[in-house]
Amino acid sequence: MKNAGEEVNIAVSVENAHGPPSEAHTPVRVWVLLGSGAGDNAQLLRLAEALGWPFEAKRIRYNGLNRCPNLLLGASKLTVDTRRSDPLAPPWPDLVIGASRRAAPLARWIKKQSGGHSRLVHLLHTQSPLHYFDLVVTTAQYRLPERANVLHNLLPLNAARAEVLESSGTQWRGRLEHLPRPWIAVLVGGNTASYRLDAFTARQLGEFTSRTARETGGSLLISSSPRTPPDAADALLSAIEGPAYVYRWQPNKDENPYLGYLALADRFIVTADSASMLAEACSTGRPVELFGCRRHRRHPKRLLPAFPASERFKDALVGWGIVKPKRDFQALHRELMKRGLLCSPGQEQPLQPAKPNDLARTVTRIHRLMGEEESDRANSFHTSLSPSTDPDS
Repeated sequence: MKNAGEEVNIAVSVENAHGPPSEAHTPVRVWVLLGSGAGDNAQLLRLAEALGWPFEAKRIRYNGLNRCPNLLLGASKLTVDTRRSDPLAPPWPDLVIGASRRAAPLARWIKKQSGGHSRLVHLLHTQSPLHYFDLVVTTAQYRLPERANVLHNLLPLNAARAEVLESSGTQWRGRLEHLPRPWIAVLVGGNTASYRLDAFTARQLGEFTSRTARETGGSLLISSSPRTPPDAADALLSAIEGPAYVYRWQPNKDENPYLGYLALADRFIVTADSASMLAEACSTGRPVELFGCRRHRRHPKRLLPAFPASERFKDALVGWGIVKPKRDFQALHRELMKRGLLCSPGQEQPLQPAKPNDLARTVTRIHRLMGEEESDRANSFHTSLSPSTDPDS
């Protein structure tokens, strides 16, 4: 999987993908705060491109102060490593798009510098008071409370564009055509705060996927990721039997078939730890199976769950950024299964899963936030999505 952040080395201006802006509208000035996470950056750039406005991608690097609570940091850029980050200076943007905990204090600082003019759109979670943000776009695993300014989507927003998949499919088809079909893409994540991919589990994954390929007469298209532990990758590959194309992730390695797999695979098996890989696989509309990794042992109950308070009080603590709920990937998995987008190993999947329209409705909310009427650009965006490759058709 390409690291979107590494592709933007300086602040750049990207022209409207759907044509020049209307003369009747002054273009909205947009800043996108890119961090170190490939999945987060992919979502940020996908959303920025879909909005149809020129934008500047600002690469931000953080110092050790980013470990301080956001509630203590407030509206601040104290956590920014200014020597390694893109400059932040006037003219200030109309819209700031960021993601996750680290970018929240900086986004608020930019709004303060603009005299309150900048609107803040934040993805995933903020671990800050939610009411400081104009729109927070989240998914089930972050367990944010219902608020007027919180948009609860089904999937992350990083589904690849149709033209990118078409190009990647053309590039990789010739290298894979010697393999028998069906082509089964195996997308492998790694360790997270919720899941552990150890050598034993990875070996089980190799055995399961090999058995699946053998039973269907097909072959495996395997891709590890930056989070895949080396010993787990070794165990996985040692257990693979039968025809396969294997990509073992390495830093700075150019030839990554991940997008080609998304374009060409007939079905997918994805480890349970990665919401981004699940989103990209489910967006294809082809069958997706979930392979469960080991869950970390539960920590002792904290004071909040044991305290005899109402759910409303707990939601208030989360809404103020005082408490960060533990991510609940199983909530995401349940929603995907309910929609027919995901199935457990060996379970049949509906032939026509009900694909979500998350990106389009997020774009609509932001256009409304910025005071835009339904325009030709928005209509162009909604009608140009490909039903076979985009989750929003």
